[in-house]
Amino acid sequence: MAIESSPAALPPAQLEIWAALATLLERLPSALDAQLQRDSGLTHFEHGLLYALDTAPDRSLRMSVLADFASATLSRLSRAVTRLEAKGWVRREPDPGDGRITLASLTEEGHRAVARAAPAHHALVQQLVFDTLSDAQARQLGVISRRIAEAVDAAPTWRPPSSDDSAGGSSARRRPKPGAER
Repeated sequence: MAIESSPAALPPAQLEIWAALATLLERLPSALDAQLQRDSGLTHFEHGLLYALDTAPDRSLRMSVLADFASATLSRLSRAVTRLEAKGWVRREPDPGDGRITLASLTEEGHRAVARAAPAHHALVQQLVFDTLSDAQARQLGVISRRIAEAVDAAPTWRPPSSDDSAGGSSARRRPKPGAER
């Protein structure tokens, strides 16, 4: 009986980096979820949906666009939106321009919920990420994160609307010009 060879191990320096990244990928989402659940009754995923809707034109997005922003399947998104609808924070309605398309819209109560959640959430992000890094390290983290995310899925990573973005949230997701950040 032949023994299969084991997969090639990562070199020690890469294993050290991977161990740090894998630990971060486990700890950070848990910390964000715990704070949001405790303070706002939201998961980090649900908060991201509310934020995307809150920053969208007319606080409304097609469900497919919202799923794209959240890197979620329509099924996962639908379950989350159902929970948010039950709280009165989101409503689904047909697109007036094309009844085959469903829009998710943030209600006034949903806007108040995301506004209440934001200060504590932003404080935790500041504490856990930005207070631990220099400005140069934080910028590099952004570049590295986008590179890895786009290696996983070639779709452009989400970017918040900038002050010079005349279309607001509608063009918030775009791929940087080649070489612009590398």
